[in-house]
Amino acid sequence: MNNLNEKEKMLSGELYDANDAALVEERQRSKDLCFRYNQTQPSKMKERKGIIKTLFGKTEKMFLIEQPFYCDYGYNIEIGENFYTNVNVVILDCAKVTFGDNVFIAPNCGFYTVNHPLDVETRNKGLEYAKPITVGNNVWIGAGCSILPGVTIGDNVVIGAGSVVVKDIPSNVLAVGNPCKVIKEI
Repeated sequence: MNNLNEKEKMLSGELYDANDAALVEERQRSKDLCFRYNQTQPSKMKERKGIIKTLFGKTEKMFLIEQPFYCDYGYNIEIGENFYTNVNVVILDCAKVTFGDNVFIAPNCGFYTVNHPLDVETRNKGLEYAKPITVGNNVWIGAGCSILPGVTIGDNVVIGAGSVVVKDIPSNVLAVGNPCKVIKEI
């Protein structure tokens, strides 16, 4: 018998109830921190950095996340050194989202770990599952990209603008499109 609570199920990739009171409370905390972050004057860099350090599971020294920024939980996000996101980035971090060093993300990108069952009855019960996303070192993700659950992007990769990444991308390539495909080695 499964004795995991809903958060443990979420973190282990099992079906879980997103309407669980503890998860709703954790998302509310994250939304409050995102609101505070997005309302902080852009020139107040020390305050902005402190909010992100409170929100994220792991940060390094050098990072910049332009406003607005949104996430589900925050504690499942880990960023490496020299991390940058432009405006309007969304990270739905129901599972771990890990970024390496020297990752640059253009505007309007989304990282979505959560997925919903195809079966309508299960889906309508509010059940969902999440798979981690991993982004390697020295990665540039162009504007308007969507990175979907369970994807790993290797090192030294460029993902072209508007791409929808539905499967793993190996290291040292340029990949573009919907679905995103490798078009050349770099």
